[in-house]
Amino acid sequence: MTITLPNLPYPADALEPHVSAKTLGFHHGKHHKAYVDKLNAAIADSEYEGQTLETIIAASHKAADTGVFNNAAQAWNHTFLWNSMSPNGGREPEGALAEAINQRFGDLAAFREKFKAAALGQFGSGWTWLVRKDGVLEIISTGNAETPLTDGVVPLLTLDVWEHAYYLDYQNKRDAYIDAFLTKLINWNFAAQNYEADRAAA
Repeated sequence: MTITLPNLPYPADALEPHVSAKTLGFHHGKHHKAYVDKLNAAIADSEYEGQTLETIIAASHKAADTGVFNNAAQAWNHTFLWNSMSPNGGREPEGALAEAINQRFGDLAAFREKFKAAALGQFGSGWTWLVRKDGVLEIISTGNAETPLTDGVVPLLTLDVWEHAYYLDYQNKRDAYIDAFLTKLINWNFAAQNYEADRAAA
């Protein structure tokens, strides 16, 4: 089984003006593709060859096989990121997820404030996530290629805070990039699907 680069779930210009087609072209077509290509090269003729991406992430993390893990986790994280954004994003969550957000954070405004603080507080490269842990929503950040998949929590959505995700559009204004994600791009439908799937599996 060769790990493949998935297509974007929308045209490259669909997130403009908040994320430009140029940024997505580099981010998906260069960065994401490089992780996939390096991973396939690293797992060729190894015990990882033929395994699913999730299995490779778990096994390489357990074995402290950093080279394989970093590329596998980044390949997975980026695919999850594309689905965490939508041309019809922003707005407000609905249904059970909305109720859970209000219960855990107070209201949507408080959630946005806490998520933004976590994303701004991530020093250097990494990710900020909304996850479900033991049935409770949490906001966490992970450094570099780290992913919640190795921590026993269920990711609902994520934001990439590596500079390559926003520098062409926002330069060093990470706060403006985070605001655009939270108010214009965040895909609450995707998060709700992940939330409902985890509730059903519990």
